[in-house]
Amino acid sequence: MYPTLAQQAALLEHCRHARYVWNLALEQWSMWTRDKRPTPSFAEQCRQLTAARAVFGWLRAGSQTVQQQALRDFDRAVRNFYAGTHRRPMWRRADLHEGFRIVGGQASRVVKLNRTWAAVNVPKVGWVRFRLSRAIPAAKSYRITRDRVGRWHLAFAVVPPPIPAPGTGEVVGVDRGVTVSAALSTGELLSCPGLSNREQERCKHLQRRLSRCRRGSNRRQRVRAAIARLYARARDRRKDWVEKTSTDLARRFDVIRVEDLRIAQMTRRPKPKPDPERPGRYLPNRRRAKAGLNRGILVSGWGGLVARLEDKAAGRVEKVNPAYTSQTCSVCGHRAPDNRESQAVFRCAGCGHQANADVNAAVNIAAGRAVSARRETPARISLKREPQLATFA
Repeated sequence: MYPTLAQQAALLEHCRHARYVWNLALEQWSMWTRDKRPTPSFAEQCRQLTAARAVFGWLRAGSQTVQQQALRDFDRAVRNFYAGTHRRPMWRRADLHEGFRIVGGQASRVVKLNRTWAAVNVPKVGWVRFRLSRAIPAAKSYRITRDRVGRWHLAFAVVPPPIPAPGTGEVVGVDRGVTVSAALSTGELLSCPGLSNREQERCKHLQRRLSRCRRGSNRRQRVRAAIARLYARARDRRKDWVEKTSTDLARRFDVIRVEDLRIAQMTRRPKPKPDPERPGRYLPNRRRAKAGLNRGILVSGWGGLVARLEDKAAGRVEKVNPAYTSQTCSVCGHRAPDNRESQAVFRCAGCGHQANADVNAAVNIAAGRAVSARRETPARISLKREPQLATFA
């Protein structure tokens, strides 16, 4: 979206109202205890909002639709939390959670100006221009958000249909890593783009400048904005890579098999190691090394790639147990830690098969090969065959 300066101020006022109503509802919900009456429902909170708008003029100056939808979003967040599908609702902060939602008949006030531009009539803001990235869908609601760089975005609440399967019966395995973001069983190695070396040096330089700036100064705000622009650039590149890669895989293959990784548990910080000989002291736990690994995992787009694959190739994504897929030979099935010599080299100690380590793991994933509950590698040859001597390269 490309609002004018006056429209930006009005949109930010809507964001403040939505954030205030959300935080107020969260405060009501967090103060509940077992010895008290149930917290107010959505209908009761709407009545309280009407009474508050009658008393406070600054709240009445905003859009009632924006404020009520903030209560609706909070009610849905609480229901999702109790259902176990989402985390606990958290506080919304300024410059971090900027956005609001419009529903009903007001959401249909969209006019297409030409092939590139369109305009949406936001309540108490007016007609705001936005650039068309795709055709305008027939949506009943839309959400306006502002990122940390200051860019405004308009998203219509429409679920696109999944991509149809090609019908060729091909199966592909995807092995996710840090050095190679996604290795396919076909031999393709895909890397998620990020900041270039020059951009990383500039980001490090800006972070050093930020540490020397006085809190609350204008210079500190400018440096923070410059760092946010670099992070937004990396995020945009990662999102673009995830969208293009997931679309390509959904169009080319009928079945897509990926590792069943628990990314949240993999990126947790290591626990402190108390020193038994010195009470109150701690032993080194390689915290900085683990932080670097966590950063590499998060910037590779592991979770986003699988999430978009499940959306675009609904019912065609299978998750395989990742245990020992990188140590098992895709030809003979021999499993040993020595098979993987390095990050990129795989050399089987049993049959001498050599391949890229990530591609070998992707082939095992494509075949659905995983260890059993007793950590045994399933046999890939006939059980009636006489044992053969291992051949070493």
